[in-house]
Amino acid sequence: MVLAEVGRDRDAEDYIAAVRQWRGGRLAAYEEALAGLADGETAAFLVWGDPAVYDGTIAVLDEIQGRDRVGFDIEVIPGISAASALAARHRVPLGHVGQSILFTTGRRLRTDGIPEGVDNVVVFLDGAEAYREVDYDVDIWWGAFLGTDDELLVDGPLAATRDEIARVRAEAKQRTGWMFDTYLLRRRR
Repeated sequence: MVLAEVGRDRDAEDYIAAVRQWRGGRLAAYEEALAGLADGETAAFLVWGDPAVYDGTIAVLDEIQGRDRVGFDIEVIPGISAASALAARHRVPLGHVGQSILFTTGRRLRTDGIPEGVDNVVVFLDGAEAYREVDYDVDIWWGAFLGTDDELLVDGPLAATRDEIARVRAEAKQRTGWMFDTYLLRRRR
């Protein structure tokens, strides 16, 4: 059985409430699927990216276990994170000796900017393209569909590449119907 992803309102005024509602839909769908398994059958959830960095799948499955309606064991098989794939494909480290690395979302980048003392920022979940508003002197290593045949890469000074990234991103989203991208911003020294 393949579950379709439960959609969520990414532009909701109350973002936290929208995420809770979306997560509740995922919980119900996952619990129903797990309850439908026969004895001895196995279920697997393929999570794009790294569930240890940004994903609620493990938390949803933990919550289902806590409800005691369906019994199952959870085994997390580590994969390659989007951040690791990005660094590998661009052949750059996520940080340098003595520098900090911040993992954040596009939403937080937009509201909080790059904190003082942070040299490297890995950004996930940036559907609103917050990089377009960044006014720091930074380089960017951007990638979409990392590790797939549709992989896209752009890098360079953000001021010189932001329009190219937006163009490539829009064309890919139009072609595929979806977008999963991440990027590294590094202060220029």
